[in-house]
Amino acid sequence: MSIVDEAKRLFAALDGMSVDEKVDCINQIKVALHEHSPMASEPVDCVLWVKSDTVHANDYNPNSVATPEMELLRHSIREDGYTQPIVVYPEGDNHTVVDGFHRNRVGKECPDITERVHGYLPVTRINPARSDKSDRVSSTIRHNRARGKHSVQAMSEIVVDLARRNWSDAKIAKELGMDPDEVLRLKQITGLTELFSDRDFSEAWDTE
Repeated sequence: MSIVDEAKRLFAALDGMSVDEKVDCINQIKVALHEHSPMASEPVDCVLWVKSDTVHANDYNPNSVATPEMELLRHSIREDGYTQPIVVYPEGDNHTVVDGFHRNRVGKECPDITERVHGYLPVTRINPARSDKSDRVSSTIRHNRARGKHSVQAMSEIVVDLARRNWSDAKIAKELGMDPDEVLRLKQITGLTELFSDRDFSEAWDTE
């Protein structure tokens, strides 16, 4: 008997379980498979279903979605199902959203979808090495910049926070996918002189 046939025989036992028992067992099987996968370094290789009340928004996401786009996302998930997992950072029994804030909202706020997925949400866990909050912030920005719109004020506050964590302008630009001028402009919005302590400015402009 092949390993696949043996697995199918064992999986038949899942049919007699409750939804919660079945989801928990399947998650454990996925984790076990992931450990042997040649793609184990890729978070998307292991998508798990977790209770929605364990998934929490982060406090730094500058991405905004207008009402029409949010409604389109709801419609997409209603019609097409969840085609993308929510990217999270696990913290004990809870999960902080790194990417997928609005997919998280839809799963919690739309009763028909909540019922369909039995109060669960699909998540993939970001690489555990990115444990520092600064790393997770930069990961969120990278996920967002190719889509949606960023609040300028929120982005400015993130740049300030990273600068205060001793990130250089070059590192901020590299990690957030910005050019140096964009970093400088976002710093200027704050009006905080402390952010420019490492820069030399001439006392007067030379117009010639």
